[in-house]
Amino acid sequence: MERLRAICLALPAVEERESHGEPTWFGGAGRRARVFTMLADHHHDDRLAFWCPAPAGAQEALVAEDPSRFFRPPYVGHRGWVGVRLDVEPVDWARVEDLVADAHALVTG
Repeated sequence: MERLRAICLALPAVEERESHGEPTWFGGAGRRARVFTMLADHHHDDRLAFWCPAPAGAQEALVAEDPSRFFRPPYVGHRGWVGVRLDVEPVDWARVEDLVADAHALVTG
């Protein structure tokens, strides 16, 4: 959790707030700020993960590549968001950084 927080907060114009009972990171300024990463700490299932928007086609590719690590999250999966498990070892933190940065760019674009 702390490492994910550090990755998110290192990006420009990011604010952390609680949303739906979970730490959530918003990118952009003021009323235009949008969610780009949210923690899912066993809130909807037994997984420790985060959810983030992904470029078109990325969700399907990631899930097909490694379904033990990536998944289509409830509520936002139909919009192309991807779930990334943090409880499957080893966590590829470089990849997490890339996914979070991509999500941030999508919402702040």
